Amino acid sequence: MPHNADPRVQQSAMHALYSDNHHWLYTWIRKRLDNHFDAADLTQDTFLRIHARQDVDTITQPRAYLMTVAKGIVSHFYRRKSLEDTYLEYIALFPDPVTSSQEQQQIILQTLEQIDALLNELPRHVKTVFLMSQIEGKKYQTIANELGMSLISVKRHMKQAYVQCLTLMEEDFFE
Repeated sequence: MPHNADPRVQQSAMHALYSDNHHWLYTWIRKRLDNHFDAADLTQDTFLRIHARQDVDTITQPRAYLMTVAKGIVSHFYRRKSLEDTYLEYIALFPDPVTSSQEQQQIILQTLEQIDALLNELPRHVKTVFLMSQIEGKKYQTIANELGMSLISVKRHMKQAYVQCLTLMEEDFFE
């Protein structure tokens, strides 16, 4: 189906997509989250992401498309929640004087999200090796043994991860 740039056609297509599929998508997401507030938010986020595309009239398989977009949003939600939970567990280990303000916590959480986004740009094996080394504190030989790869491969993956981190840090510094 050809794309129609007419805003009225797009608005009508979006309205039809929303009214025909909102309840179904909410139910689908709700089963995965076990929290109706988050499910409602992520349902809306899914429709907002689709609305931003401006080619709603070209969607031929609406439920499959909605499910694909929603899977990405749910995955991002769980990644963010995992980061938040890990951070909260970490700061709970410190005595009260070390705990930070809401603003500081938000800055730290945003930094963790940026690091997570950076790591998601790495190939899967590189990211796994980097996390095992930096987060779990494992030695390169242990990582090689656990992943069934050579020590040289582990070192190569770590170098690739460090180069990526440094490149992105330099880009941020010079912006």
